[in-house]
Amino acid sequence: MNEYIEREARYCANNYAPLPVVLVRGEGVHVWDDAGRRYIDLLGGYSAVSHGHRHPRLCAALKRQVDRLDVVSRAFHTDRLGDFVARACELTGQEAGLPMNTGAEAVETALKAARKWAYKVKGVPNDAAEIITCEGNFHGRTIAITGFSTVDQYRDGFGPYAPGFVQVPFGDADALERTITPDTAAFLVEPIQGEGGVIVPPPGYLARCARICAEHDVLLICDEIQTGLGRTGKLLACEHDDVRPDAVTLGKALGGGLLPVSMFLARREVMDVFNPGDHGSTFGGNPISAAVGLEALNVLVEENLIERSAEMGDYMLAALGAIDSPAVVATRGRGLFIGMEFHPDIIAASEVCERLLSHGILTKETHRNTVRFAPPLTISKPDIDEATARIRDMVGEIHLDRAHRARRAS
Repeated sequence: MNEYIEREARYCANNYAPLPVVLVRGEGVHVWDDAGRRYIDLLGGYSAVSHGHRHPRLCAALKRQVDRLDVVSRAFHTDRLGDFVARACELTGQEAGLPMNTGAEAVETALKAARKWAYKVKGVPNDAAEIITCEGNFHGRTIAITGFSTVDQYRDGFGPYAPGFVQVPFGDADALERTITPDTAAFLVEPIQGEGGVIVPPPGYLARCARICAEHDVLLICDEIQTGLGRTGKLLACEHDDVRPDAVTLGKALGGGLLPVSMFLARREVMDVFNPGDHGSTFGGNPISAAVGLEALNVLVEENLIERSAEMGDYMLAALGAIDSPAVVATRGRGLFIGMEFHPDIIAASEVCERLLSHGILTKETHRNTVRFAPPLTISKPDIDEATARIRDMVGEIHLDRAHRARRAS
């Protein structure tokens, strides 16, 4: 066994099942292992590496800030935080932001804001507020968030769970409207379910949800941690339905692939429920994170990565969709957020990822026996052509193996 893999297995918690590869270097859409082999990264850190590995502007911003000031508490002002949050508000159309570190922390912040808004502004009786979420959701792995997951493994052994959450089918606006009560505080939704299998809802779904929420005085909170910041070909995925939600959570790509940086953004009425001491984070909004986060937002806009995601996404989706095989059930997505679903009776998505590794492609499976493709937004057509050819070869091998097994069985 590789010494690095052996050391991880000995000392690390067994909460991941990594592919058997040790990565030591990255640049753009490529990474290299400890034997010097090059791979195309089609996972992109689960959308965290949207700018590509070691983007020079982001690395430079990080180094500049490290040489000036590192971490100080929000007990003090800095010359970095205001510019970062202002830029995030300007781009998203929100009025205020609260920086955190991880995506799960941003969602937890949104849940706290929604509940307090329900009590202080909407007039819901204390401790009666409900938040509606979707079946198949993935918003993080904290106890509260796990409590409203519908995936058995995520919940197994971690109860009891916090009350106050109700689930409705994803993509069903009628179910949302039927479920709303006078005590409903918010509807928390992913514009596209990523962990759920890269599930794109019907056209107009989010727009109708926005109208329903407005009619019933319910906050619409869009979790854009995976789908936001250009991933789907728009700055925010909710823009595909011309929706400006009451609040948004951002993360992953906000740290430029260098740091954990997240943010909860909302209109003032929602954000102003927080008073000093209500909520906080030791590292949230620290000068290094703010400097890198601001540069990450500027790079997205100034280097046209959002438009590039739309163009390269259409190109990649068409190329993958042209792979005709009974092993492939469907290829779907938007922008550079793509899922290829495989027939479970033919091959497991986890085995597909293992086979792709041998072809120099890195990615991981998600639900519905789907392999996800979320490469850096800097990916080029030649990169896509090379990756697609390798994926096509892998699918061809599946057919050969099935034919070989059939001959042996006969």
